[in-house]
Amino acid sequence: MSVGTDIVSTIDDALKKERLPSLSWYDAMLEIEKAGAEGIRPFALKDRLLLPQYGTSRLLDRIEKAGFIKRDVCKSDGRGHVVSITDAGRIMRLKMWDIYSTQLRLLIEDRLEEHEASKLAELLSALTLKG
Repeated sequence: MSVGTDIVSTIDDALKKERLPSLSWYDAMLEIEKAGAEGIRPFALKDRLLLPQYGTSRLLDRIEKAGFIKRDVCKSDGRGHVVSITDAGRIMRLKMWDIYSTQLRLLIEDRLEEHEASKLAELLSALTLKG
């Protein structure tokens, strides 16, 4: 296993222990929330989540069934949908963030010296795709 896989597994385990949804739900709800009141089209979300179309569809179906997102017909294209987060989804994402952020601190931040953390932030910033 890679370090990244270990971190994701540990965070998912911590979420599961608290009876919260998986990290993939968090990622989807965060991107949907960031899209704002106008929502986001599933194909655009798919690109942000780096999931195949069928994986994104199944994930959205499960999150919608739980009441954390809603789908509306796209006004500019009646064939498509726009996904937006519900109030319950915002509350759930914040609950998940409490666990997620704690795990990130324990697994990464607390293990690095200040200069190491700064270097890591610099390296990760270099990898960020600029739009």
